[in-house]
Amino acid sequence: MCAFVDWIRTDDNKVDTIREQAAEIRARIRGQAEKDGLTVRSTPNAGSFEKKTGLRRHLQGDSDVEGQDVDLPFVVSPHDEDGERIDELLNRFNRYAEATYPFTQRKKTRSSIQLDFVGTKLRYDLVPMLAVPGNDVSQILLRANGERRRTSVQKHIEFVTRRTGESNLMKGRVKFNECVRLVKWWREFRQSNARVLRDVPSMVLDLMCAHAYDRIQVKETYAETLAQWFSLMAATVQRRERIAFTDFGLIPAANQAAEWEVLDPVNSGNNVISQWGFAEVDELGEWLEASCDMLHRVVAADLRGDDVESMDCLVDLFGNPFRHHCETEA
Repeated sequence: MCAFVDWIRTDDNKVDTIREQAAEIRARIRGQAEKDGLTVRSTPNAGSFEKKTGLRRHLQGDSDVEGQDVDLPFVVSPHDEDGERIDELLNRFNRYAEATYPFTQRKKTRSSIQLDFVGTKLRYDLVPMLAVPGNDVSQILLRANGERRRTSVQKHIEFVTRRTGESNLMKGRVKFNECVRLVKWWREFRQSNARVLRDVPSMVLDLMCAHAYDRIQVKETYAETLAQWFSLMAATVQRRERIAFTDFGLIPAANQAAEWEVLDPVNSGNNVISQWGFAEVDELGEWLEASCDMLHRVVAADLRGDDVESMDCLVDLFGNPFRHHCETEA
């Protein structure tokens, strides 16, 4: 699986393009915001690009993976230049995006403005946030529904990169962030045939993978690691065991009314799957259980040297791209 793991990461040829285009977008949108009376305090690096968990874009046949989204936070002062309190940012940033990139496809989400660039085939999420006075590593996210949610771009990155750093010190080549990438790729081929669970956010997968890593760490091979992770995750989902962390604070009492809890480590009051019901949680458990069985078949096939069985199972897990990118090019 090593060659496939290397292949699914963001294309090396895209990295410089992403950095250059991101810098240009930051400068242009910042200019629009400041012209509108806002003070942009910072534009920190964020998201899967910074965590090194982003995916390659792959749009061929029935194996579509949209690939790397680049998050661009804009942290602004909570009051404008006239001293007025700011209670809404998404519509403002939608206007800035329209003025700056009038011919670029854009979409307003619950927390961001998406920009899809045809030329570079890259998607950027403009994420406007309010600064927290006296705290440089906390922000307030103003969502489209009016909700104000405290978060921390920096701590979310640290949450993933610390575990990746730990795994880098372990024997073998299997790393935490690489396994997160594999799980994110796997998700794409489950969602395409989902009954109800059409969208599993990357943050949910980050937290589930961290939950598994904290208990199992990484093993000698990717297949063995994922087989054990999926076994634990399937049991966690099916038993509705809460996923929570003490990286940045204490764990609160359980919410007995919730179908299941996966708590944001930066803001333990945020259950990141609060909108899911029984059907969504149950379907995720089914995916994990079936894939766990498949991964154990891969491990067994590898031990007995059955390359055909191993390949068939891995293609079922990761789609046809695995068949074409599982060997290192000469």
